[in-house]
Amino acid sequence: MRVKGFAAFVARGEQLVDIRLLGVPEVWQGSDPLLLGTPKQQTALAVLVLHAGHLVTVDTLVDELWPDDPPRSALANVRTYVGNLRRTFDRHHGPILVRLAGGYRLDVADERVDVRRFEHLTGDAASAWSDGRHERADELLRQGERLWRGPLVAGLRVGPVLSARRAALEEQRLAAIELRARLDVALGRTRAAIALLTDHVTSHPYREQAHALLAGALKADGDAGGALAAIHRAESILTRQLGVEPGPELLSLRRSLLGTAAARAVSPAGSGRAGVDAPDTRRVRPRHLPRGGAPFVGRRELVERTLAEMGSAAGGRPAVRVVDGMAGSGKTLFALHLAHLLGDRYPDGRLFIDLRGHTEGAPVEPGDALTVLLRQLEVPAARIPGDHEERAELWQRELRGRRVVVVLDNAADSRQVRPLLPAGPGPAVLVTSRRRLSVSDIGPPVSLPVMTSDEAVELLARTAGAERISGEPEAATEVVRRCGHLPLAVRLAGGWLAHRPAWRVADLALRLEAGGTVLRQLAVEQQTVGGAFSASYEHLSEPVKWLFRLVSMHPGDSFDARTAAALAGSPLEGTERMLDDLLDRHLIEEVTPGHYGMHDLMRQYSAELLRESTDAERRREAAGRLLDHVLHQVAVRAGSLDQQVLATHLRLGAPLRPDLVDETDRADVEWLERERPNLIALIRFALDEEHPGYAWRLARAMWRFCYMRGYFEDIVATHQAGLTAAERTGDRAAEAVMHNYLASAYTRTGSYLDSLRHLEVAVSISRDLHDRRGEYRYRANLVVVNWLTGNSERAVSLGRQLLREDTRGAVDPISALPNLGYALTAVGRYPEALRAHRQHLFLARCQGSLFHMSNALGHIASVENRLGNHRKAVRLIKASLRLREETGHRFGEAEARNDLGIAYRRLGRLDEARVQHELSLDLARDSSDRHLRAAALNDLGLTLSAAGHADQARSMHLEALALANRIAHPYEQARALNALADHLSVTDPAEADRYRQRAMAIFERTGAPERHDLRRQLSVSA
Repeated sequence: MRVKGFAAFVARGEQLVDIRLLGVPEVWQGSDPLLLGTPKQQTALAVLVLHAGHLVTVDTLVDELWPDDPPRSALANVRTYVGNLRRTFDRHHGPILVRLAGGYRLDVADERVDVRRFEHLTGDAASAWSDGRHERADELLRQGERLWRGPLVAGLRVGPVLSARRAALEEQRLAAIELRARLDVALGRTRAAIALLTDHVTSHPYREQAHALLAGALKADGDAGGALAAIHRAESILTRQLGVEPGPELLSLRRSLLGTAAARAVSPAGSGRAGVDAPDTRRVRPRHLPRGGAPFVGRRELVERTLAEMGSAAGGRPAVRVVDGMAGSGKTLFALHLAHLLGDRYPDGRLFIDLRGHTEGAPVEPGDALTVLLRQLEVPAARIPGDHEERAELWQRELRGRRVVVVLDNAADSRQVRPLLPAGPGPAVLVTSRRRLSVSDIGPPVSLPVMTSDEAVELLARTAGAERISGEPEAATEVVRRCGHLPLAVRLAGGWLAHRPAWRVADLALRLEAGGTVLRQLAVEQQTVGGAFSASYEHLSEPVKWLFRLVSMHPGDSFDARTAAALAGSPLEGTERMLDDLLDRHLIEEVTPGHYGMHDLMRQYSAELLRESTDAERRREAAGRLLDHVLHQVAVRAGSLDQQVLATHLRLGAPLRPDLVDETDRADVEWLERERPNLIALIRFALDEEHPGYAWRLARAMWRFCYMRGYFEDIVATHQAGLTAAERTGDRAAEAVMHNYLASAYTRTGSYLDSLRHLEVAVSISRDLHDRRGEYRYRANLVVVNWLTGNSERAVSLGRQLLREDTRGAVDPISALPNLGYALTAVGRYPEALRAHRQHLFLARCQGSLFHMSNALGHIASVENRLGNHRKAVRLIKASLRLREETGHRFGEAEARNDLGIAYRRLGRLDEARVQHELSLDLARDSSDRHLRAAALNDLGLTLSAAGHADQARSMHLEALALANRIAHPYEQARALNALADHLSVTDPAEADRYRQRAMAIFERTGAPERHDLRRQLSVSA
């Protein structure tokens, strides 16, 4: 509906609802702004406003809000957004937003919407200009100009409807600027026109009409030289950059300035060619692909697959592919290579335009790009309409029936690309972009990965010289590795070598290693890797730039949105949108769903930006936010594994960002497994960034998980860093904690002297601090180390003493009971050992600790095995393994499976026994648990011997003896010696006797129950 009387409406000044969609969306009731809600709710409003008076279906709103992948909740969300808008309008204006079957309708007059008023005012101004009413045109255009606050719904992510409308409005605005310049010249304001048009052609260099207007304004102002210079600049852009000839308006201006003959003499577009203004009815076969350039190397499989996919385009549709990837990945070369290969299939021509989406200056507007492409098809400028939609229709007509290849290089976004895509079959289109474009019906994008090492070396050889590279293959591999296998970096490295013939490839490898970065070291002319990255970075908004710089601080391989939000101190929802933006621009990578990483060179670039733009204190604050968030995440997920003791040790306050810590994530063991490498890196990061309190706390929070999964080397690495951190802070209680848990890893890996040393320090510190609970725990751990080193009676004595102490509830005996049970078993006091383990099981059940329950069941089974109750032992061990499987606890599984193998052996189920021993051995090797590995080797040897495999059995016992000697584990030494004596008894009785005597000495010294059987055997043989 066309509304009359805009001037009268403005003059009345009535306080009506004023809807502003040009620029940031706003709705005003008189002088009061209305709240519009979330960005998606604002987008929904814009669609309803632009279809005012008409039904807007729910499907239309869903497609606009989520053009790529609508969530399951899309319909419910749309109802919520529209419902919120309806209530807002009802409160302030009345029921103008109504619900209909299948959708909604907004009843609002054109004069209340700035977009409608802008369209009507500028359209009426153009009509007044055509009628010669210049003063009226000037008045109407001024009213329209005052309405323009920016692009349609600036700042919102839009779908196909708003994207198309935004492009059309932008074209109308550019036409209005050019009309303003015409009016200014006609009304004698030539200086104003010149200033306006100078800025205009700088921002939109491919608008030939604007260049002509500028030249005309300069001529009208009496500046003939300036007019000729403007024409020369226009011709340079058209002929050199775009490969098209200047149109008749520019040539006419040149002729009027220089005279017809002079104009012909200096015309760069083929002097003397007649009929330049006449339409060319002959079918041309233009060739506009850039020539020369860097060599294309590699990506063979990707090239073949893309060619096959484009060759199988469905009938009725053009063959279109978007090639995206990070800066420097070789997108343009890839597209040009494909375009040349497609030449035989598409013989009618090859078109190319750089859309300047990620280069200095403004991207090419779709209307300007259409002009360039039409001119490449040799459509005369006089035939190209000024109206955007008419120009797009002409482009589609010209493409109809033509089999041409079109390369749309360096696209900024899908809005820029959509109007340029053919509507029907015939052409093939290749679009390159650093962003992930959302263009429907064109199939999945071709995302360029970095090169393989072999491909990168081949590219280096093509750039620097094949003989030179083949002579130093290892150095060449190192150079391309330092370049991150990124094609641009590799080409620059090759060019750098090519300009330095005296350098060896190894010299460059050493320089890159010493310098630490290739971003600035490698430069050929003005091209650098950092410069390529900068073109993507500079297009970001300031908050996104800040986030991009910060994420390089994360020392691990990946991070999630919560971690990024903690780093930046930003809301989670906003951070997710910013990460999407970085991902779309290939500045970060999505390594797994919801987890992001950075290419090595991109991380270097980001880190350099951070160092240059942010002082050390702000970086330290960001590091603190990151570490606080991660520590609370680990504490939540590991809490159920070690809840009471962990809370005591960590002494945590409330998280800095409680909104980022999900309490429903408790006992998420698989999260800990997935994040383990990142957490280990963060502990070192905390130490380096002067946050030592977080370093030791993170190490402690991870301990139970690492212990139950058998990651003993990780415990050593993290707790050594944690000990340094605790010492740095002067926190003696934290030092004792680190000493204790270092001892746990040294115990499991057979470094018993180291374990004793750390435990004794922990006990000493606890006594100094009067920490009864800590002292009790650390002394309980001394029980195990004493047993393993052969001091079994001392271990029993220490364990009993701990249980007798009057602790008045200050400590929990659950930590002492299993260790006492171990020691009692070691000296053959099985009934007492059973009582200790059963008490352990009882306390575990009372506390609901599945971890302690599984361990207690396994320990009871071990004693039952020694008592000859093997079937009972099998049932108990299987129950223990089921609990471990349920909780994800791997700690003790190797021991349980070895005990299961012992039970099966004694029940005569030798094949099953062998399987369990081998599983135990694999688990012990994976976790570096050397004393358990020695036990599994000995028991596997006994099972093999029982099955008649004497040679294999002997080999197992020899390996067990060597390992037990290396870690000073006397019990397994004696078992191996005794078993080897059995094998030698036939072939070398004297040597067998010596082996038994050595075994007997160890059993006697350690109090092992095997000493009784061996003593009887030795007395019989004597």
